[in-house]
Amino acid sequence: MSAAIIDGKAVAAELVARVAEAAAALKVEAGVVPGLAAVLVGDDPASAVYVRSKGKRTREAGMASFEHRLPATATQAELLDLVARLNIDPQVHGILVQLPLPPQIDAAAVIDAISPAKDVDGFHAINVGRLASGLEAMVPCTPLGARMLLRRALGDMSGAEAVVLGRSNIVGKPMAQLLLAENCTVTLAHSRSRDLPALCRRADILVAAVGRPEMVRGDWIRPGATVIDVGINRVAGADGGSRLVGDVAFDEAIAVAGAITPVPGGVGPMTIACLLANTLTACRRSLGLASATLFD
Repeated sequence: MSAAIIDGKAVAAELVARVAEAAAALKVEAGVVPGLAAVLVGDDPASAVYVRSKGKRTREAGMASFEHRLPATATQAELLDLVARLNIDPQVHGILVQLPLPPQIDAAAVIDAISPAKDVDGFHAINVGRLASGLEAMVPCTPLGARMLLRRALGDMSGAEAVVLGRSNIVGKPMAQLLLAENCTVTLAHSRSRDLPALCRRADILVAAVGRPEMVRGDWIRPGATVIDVGINRVAGADGGSRLVGDVAFDEAIAVAGAITPVPGGVGPMTIACLLANTLTACRRSLGLASATLFD
């Protein structure tokens, strides 16, 4: 019996539709259009494509998109000056600085300069601390989307044993905090953990976020477990081209798991959808309004 496929594309489309409906209602209610500013430094082709995609999706949701480009030679002071202007721009409710940045720029200093209220990536130390403390915060988009998929697949997660494979600030650590908030028992595993296969086999919920193609094999997975594969890795294809795979060996895992996200089409679409949701939330909070009901 094969695992159920968790369709991230469908859930993301539903979330974007909710965001668009809420943004339209806010425009009528308060005369305000949520605005997202994306900042791209340099001319990395993949980053440029990603920023354009975010802009397109933002406009499709009825929100304002502002794109700012700086040359690869831009100084840290120039980028910080732009961030400072965006922080006080009333039309901008969310600020996204596309990473990675050129080597002459300290990414941590840039993230720290973004107003926590406009930090729709959820990377600012204040938002990180508030999330860890169980307070209202901007939550990083990828783990936020993964939680929505888990809620769809499982409903109540109280008491479930969850293993998060990967301890990055972008996915692993905030994912662990979100699962703790769902009353899971959480293990945060990483490259120095002993006997990773045995740790993973304990999990009712396994979140793989290590950036290593097909690292998690089928025999690492507890029968019936729910598997969230955050990895997006490009590997050589049999035809001489390339293909995208996750951190989980999908063909092996689907025969063991109870439910699993595919790559592509799983967590990936949720990331941009949650970015739009965070921008709407930031806008409503700036107006003193409660967050819209967007997530299940």
